[in-house]
Amino acid sequence: MKNSTKIHLGQNGPLVSKLGLGCMRMSSIWGGPTPDETEGIATIHEALDHGINFLNTGDFYGAGHNEMLIGKAIKGRRDDAFISVKFGAIFHNGHPIGLDLRPIAIKNFINYSLTRLGIETIDLYQPCRMDNSVPVEDIIGTVADLIKEGKVRYIGVSEITADQLRKANDVYPISALEIGYSLADRQIESELLPTAKELGISVVAFANTAEGLLTGEMKAPLAASDYQTHFSRFQGENLLHNLEKVEVLKQLASNKGFTPTQVAIAWVNAQGDHIMPLVSMSRRSRLPENMAAMDIVFTPEEMNTLNTTFAIGAILGGTYLQR
Repeated sequence: MKNSTKIHLGQNGPLVSKLGLGCMRMSSIWGGPTPDETEGIATIHEALDHGINFLNTGDFYGAGHNEMLIGKAIKGRRDDAFISVKFGAIFHNGHPIGLDLRPIAIKNFINYSLTRLGIETIDLYQPCRMDNSVPVEDIIGTVADLIKEGKVRYIGVSEITADQLRKANDVYPISALEIGYSLADRQIESELLPTAKELGISVVAFANTAEGLLTGEMKAPLAASDYQTHFSRFQGENLLHNLEKVEVLKQLASNKGFTPTQVAIAWVNAQGDHIMPLVSMSRRSRLPENMAAMDIVFTPEEMNTLNTTFAIGAILGGTYLQR
């Protein structure tokens, strides 16, 4: 495996890896079991060894467990890692119950995160979502104050509208927009992506496989215990229709000698030099495959096939990304 390609995060921002490591699945999610912590730390170490320095977490992942795990992993290697932290979500018994984006709460969250991570400054700090409960100006202004205090280096935002992005950037230069983006979820192409590009804001794109739909491994019907069944995309006729589209992806991937997951990641990567695929991993064994995806090149015909098959509206039903 060669070292990871680097991109600037925002205008004149820091150099970070073009492939981001999402650390969420290294902790308990939706109240599930906690994965092997030793393997999670080893995965971070191996990623850093190959130049993947963008580590993404949230202070609510595993009720703080994720930050503590990352803290252990980067001990003695702080300069190798670029730490991105989301804040604002409130969980109870492993399930989200709301947001707290008040300035007083943000000033409280940051101190807990710094302690759990064992660092003095968070590289990228961002509200996980905005719900209009607190003005955008107050949220971003508070994080800007944390920059003055030396607790944060750069400001990011996540899961917001184009209008909110402009408001945030007017308060303080935004370096990164974290948002769900995949062949199956292209609704942000109409307004949000063009706005980010116009403002010189990098895009950290998560959910590249659309909650597993684009892995090529999903079968209908899903087990009743699968969390995806809560969303209409994965129910009944919608799922059958959507899996027919995935067959095109599977065939194209097979023809190129890659997996559907690799092609899904590669498509996101190909959407621009300012776009970073953020891939969630919890095992070292996933690293070679995901790094290889970053080198995939599409012919014009292949790109046309993907863009046509997965045009906006081609995938039926919604997920939590549509609100």
